[in-house]
Amino acid sequence: QAEYTVRVPEDVPVGSILVTVTAMDADEGLNGHVKYSLKKADMALDIFHLDSENGAITLLRSLDFEEGNSYALEVQAHDGGGLFDTTEVTISVTDVNDNVPDILVRSAISEISENAPSGTVIALLHVRCSLDGDIPFRLQSSHGSYYRVVTARELDREQVSEYNVTVRAADGGSPPLQSSAVLALRVLDVNDNAPVFAQERYSARLAENNAAGALVLTVRASDADWGQNARVRYRLSEGRVRGAPLSSYVSVQAETGALYAQRSLDYEQVRELELWVRAEDGGAPALSSNVSVRLLIVDENDNAPQVLYPPAAPAASLSSGAGWSGVELAPRSSEPGALVAKVVAVDADAGQNAWLSYELAKATEPGLFRVGLHSGEVRTARFPLARDAARHSLVVLVKDHGRPALSATATLSVVLAESVAELLAELGSAADAAAPGEPAGSLTRWLVLAVAAVSCLFLAFLLLLLALRLRRWRREQLLAASSGALRGVPVSHFVGIDGVRAFLQSYSHEVSLTADSRKSQLLLAGCLFFVFFKVALRFFFFSSLSSIMYVCTAYSQCMCCIIWKWFLRFLQGWIFPQQHTCISRFKFF
Repeated sequence: QAEYTVRVPEDVPVGSILVTVTAMDADEGLNGHVKYSLKKADMALDIFHLDSENGAITLLRSLDFEEGNSYALEVQAHDGGGLFDTTEVTISVTDVNDNVPDILVRSAISEISENAPSGTVIALLHVRCSLDGDIPFRLQSSHGSYYRVVTARELDREQVSEYNVTVRAADGGSPPLQSSAVLALRVLDVNDNAPVFAQERYSARLAENNAAGALVLTVRASDADWGQNARVRYRLSEGRVRGAPLSSYVSVQAETGALYAQRSLDYEQVRELELWVRAEDGGAPALSSNVSVRLLIVDENDNAPQVLYPPAAPAASLSSGAGWSGVELAPRSSEPGALVAKVVAVDADAGQNAWLSYELAKATEPGLFRVGLHSGEVRTARFPLARDAARHSLVVLVKDHGRPALSATATLSVVLAESVAELLAELGSAADAAAPGEPAGSLTRWLVLAVAAVSCLFLAFLLLLLALRLRRWRREQLLAASSGALRGVPVSHFVGIDGVRAFLQSYSHEVSLTADSRKSQLLLAGCLFFVFFKVALRFFFFSSLSSIMYVCTAYSQCMCCIIWKWFLRFLQGWIFPQQHTCISRFKFF
């Protein structure tokens, strides 16, 4: 051929036969033997080799399309007779994708805030490249082969705190080659998360009478932020309980969230506490959240039953044995099951601690009375007999069902009597027998005080009558000196005087205001002497409750009669000043 053209890739192996040239000679013998040689191939001799015998051109070293993409060789064929011929061999080197792209990072940042807006530039690259994976970044063409790596969306440090962004650059060869570069990026924290409590609502139970400083419960809150933004502190929201600050009842430890009781709590005063605990982080500005805490006070059996009825007898009555103020009347004709009294008691505790039961602990006559276990009703257990004592003392035990159980006692006095008069007589005899060395105890003192009060009232009335009498006498003296005509007017001229006279005559007694006044005084003195003699006789020789009551009653009647007599006398003298005497009849009641 006059010209050979061959195309070889640049990555053809060394030693490969690229092309073989062939020449023909029609001579025979030595003149027909053809040999080959290269002509004008200084640079080609380093790359190619021509076999002089067969005309094969082989590759001596690797080809590089970037160094040379075409080679022209002139091959000469000559025979033994000195004749020759030439041909041109053109070797074209085709490019092979054997160079990876080169990525140049012109500028980049290593930290970015989590609240950075979308589109924030984090790096500038010079290459043809792309990004791998589902990451919040994208490539943005800048100028020519320059690219910017920007954020595709907002970042959240609480989800991903660090990114390793891999940038890959690929060429368009076949097969394509690629290279990569890694951008390390750390997301900075922003205080965008408030503390979150572990529970939506807390509740705890605390037994009353706790020690001051007792641990109630611990609240916990966490913050998804980092560093100072995640540091949580606790405090109580302000409030008041029964007029006192809430902080005087409970407190919270700022660092741990532990709630402590500040004082000993009493279930009977405070049964539950509702409070709010606030958790606040250390960011700027600080974020906070609140949680409700309910503290239930558990009742303990620390209150004994309190008996409301019968009331406790006074101390003096208890010492003398005459505490009869809570006496109950039970007719002797009562049938079994008849209600006599009811013991009423309450317990300040709650639940089982306030469940009361009643039982008869002691009785004068066992078997005569019984007590309802839960009602406290005292009823007769059988018919009262004639041999049964008239007065009975019942001790009722009231106890709760706490652990340990607390109890109280109530003492009932029951008298078997058919009427109130019989009841009073029995009480009087019981009082006499209770304290034989004393004149009727405290009741006697009250009766003596009553007698003294009546006497004082009588004396005050006498002084009042005397003062009014002197005043009227003085007025008569003045009227007599000024005018004598008024004394001559008959009393009968006044309208209605007969009716008044009849009234006074029906309730008055015979009294002399002039010559016989001494007789009236002797009558009054005799009456008083008789009364005081009767009182002294009863007091010193028959000292008992019934006798003293009788004496005091008689004395009071006498004093009332005397006061009534003097009042009528004064009224008669006031209306009939002209008359010196009046006839009346006095009837003792």
